[in-house]
Amino acid sequence: MKVPLILRIGALVVAATAFYTYVGRLVPQKEVYPPAEVEMKANMSTDEMVKVGHQIMEGKGMCFTCHTVGKQGALRFPDLQGVAARAKTREPGLSDVQYFEQTLYEPNAYIVPGFNPGMPVINKPPIGLTDQEILTVIAALQSMGGTPTVTMDTKLAHAAGGGGPASGATVAGGTPAGGPPSGTTPAPTAAAAAASTAKETPAATPAVMTTSADPLREFGCGGCHGLDGTPAGGKKGPSLVGKKMDPAALSSALVKAHADTSQNLTLGQIKALAGALAAAKSGS
Repeated sequence: MKVPLILRIGALVVAATAFYTYVGRLVPQKEVYPPAEVEMKANMSTDEMVKVGHQIMEGKGMCFTCHTVGKQGALRFPDLQGVAARAKTREPGLSDVQYFEQTLYEPNAYIVPGFNPGMPVINKPPIGLTDQEILTVIAALQSMGGTPTVTMDTKLAHAAGGGGPASGATVAGGTPAGGPPSGTTPAPTAAAAAASTAKETPAATPAVMTTSADPLREFGCGGCHGLDGTPAGGKKGPSLVGKKMDPAALSSALVKAHADTSQNLTLGQIKALAGALAAAKSGS
């Protein structure tokens, strides 16, 4: 008996649907969360800085997106195993601390032979590490094949108000560093650095959100979204009033809509925004 064409097409559609449904269930489903909040204390010991630095490298700093530790072969960026020893000889006149500082604040100032430029400036969005967080990352890098020497009081030339080489740093050969290495550009003044940051960082994406009764406005959500129950009008985003989203859904929405902002938020800040969304009412 000949099966009608319509039945054969129907059977094919059902089989294809069942197959792709099965394959789809094999794909791991994973919620995208921002990095966990890392406690930063002003009086951390160097050993504590190393531990925090590793946490930042694995989380907010996203270092291991491109770097590896202990791998060989075709790599996107240099492997970090033993990097502390290499840092002392990478650039003549720079100590390991100064070299690590330069690679984080000015990643294109020196490119390791065999690799291409492309590392982002770590203290600006989308990563946006603070000067204190960068100090802990330097401590972690020094621990990879060396002995960490930085403290929370170490002054970095590129940090706001730094104005000179890292405190206690020495140039190659052990001579105390008395000024910026030859051929390098002096660090900007604190005022110039603040002006540059204000110019390059959108008002709606500050690096840190403090606790506030109105985190939606404090974080600058009103720059693109309506917050008072009225239509957003000419704004790029829809009104946020009445938008109830749990932290997981809000995190995914931020990653999809504007990843530059989501990378600067911790899980605690995402939860604060989710709570503010749930509490927002028309006319508030």
